[in-house]
Amino acid sequence: MDPVRNPYAPGAGTPPPELAGRTELISEATVSLRRTAIGRSTQSPILVGLRGVGKTVLLVKIKDIAEGEGFHTISVEAHEGKRLPELLLPGIRKALLSLSTIASAVEAGRRGLRVLRSFISSVKISVNDVEYGLSISPEVGTADSGDIEADLPELMMALGEAAKAAKKPIAILIDELQYLSTSEFSALIMSIHKLNQASLPVIMIGAGLPQILGLAGTSKSYAERLFKFPTIGALDEKDAVNAIVNPARREGVGFEGAAVQQILSVTERYPYFLQQWAHEAWNIADGHAIKAKDVVEAHNNAISVLDESFFKVRFDRCTPSEKKYMRALANFGSGSHRSGDIAFLLKVKTASVAPTRSKLIKKGMIYSPSHGDTAFTVPLFDQYMKRAMDFK
Repeated sequence: MDPVRNPYAPGAGTPPPELAGRTELISEATVSLRRTAIGRSTQSPILVGLRGVGKTVLLVKIKDIAEGEGFHTISVEAHEGKRLPELLLPGIRKALLSLSTIASAVEAGRRGLRVLRSFISSVKISVNDVEYGLSISPEVGTADSGDIEADLPELMMALGEAAKAAKKPIAILIDELQYLSTSEFSALIMSIHKLNQASLPVIMIGAGLPQILGLAGTSKSYAERLFKFPTIGALDEKDAVNAIVNPARREGVGFEGAAVQQILSVTERYPYFLQQWAHEAWNIADGHAIKAKDVVEAHNNAISVLDESFFKVRFDRCTPSEKKYMRALANFGSGSHRSGDIAFLLKVKTASVAPTRSKLIKKGMIYSPSHGDTAFTVPLFDQYMKRAMDFK
């Protein structure tokens, strides 16, 4: 079929042609934004789920909604090797400079910039190196202790006061939250807690892998009062079918029932994989109907693309010992498995592979659904590991 008309566009963070099964979550996020805008406390969402379930896509959608509701938005993606202050400072600087041009917020905006200047010095980030260009004097005694758990809340409060004065709410969206340190996540939680107490119009909405739940619990006990942690998983069958058939239908193309069932089976209804298989089946098919044989023929193409991009990019970040551990985990199939069983298969003691397991958790490759259990954060990764490596 004509590839130009292909409505499926697979790619990490790429908006899908059909955002199926997420209506309730989007509605709840919209309510949280609207409550924040009028100074009401709210439980904002932190989306929790495996890779490929559409967390990033949902954050982009929520960002669009926020901007439509009149918010100034700050979007960042956490990752290894970069501290939270380095991620947040450019967006906060831009927001404060913008707010300080609004007549009602000139003083609050300028104070916010002074507090930002203090914070930059406290976290030891060179102004020249990152080109913040703040010639303003610091606000001595505020956000300058060098303790992020004390300083970030003071900076965020200054931002909130400026937003309130300007009548311009702010939404901070942070993806890949699991890469934050315990102290960084704690500082974020304390910041949101203080903002809520003061009824200031700043909201933080985030997303992360399942280990974020443990990080939140470790950081501050009141995290559950500040945030909701909706689990984003595979779609139910009805929504998965809609994600497959509706984009094609809008192009005048239909899916045979057997073709749909074939895709549901092989993808386990994960949104990213639904897109990939539908995309490849479209390119294979002739006429105005996509048949089961087209899906079968497209299978190897879909697997090849995923292996070379979605899977391999994660596999290549791991050391030989980490790959060996993951290959042993893959031997047990999908789902979670006892850490002791993995060690037994590797013919070593559980304690001896604990450092490797910890590093893989930190890299976001695996997580612990419950004490002593281990599972992949990437759906279908067990199948990829069996294709990529022999077990020895």
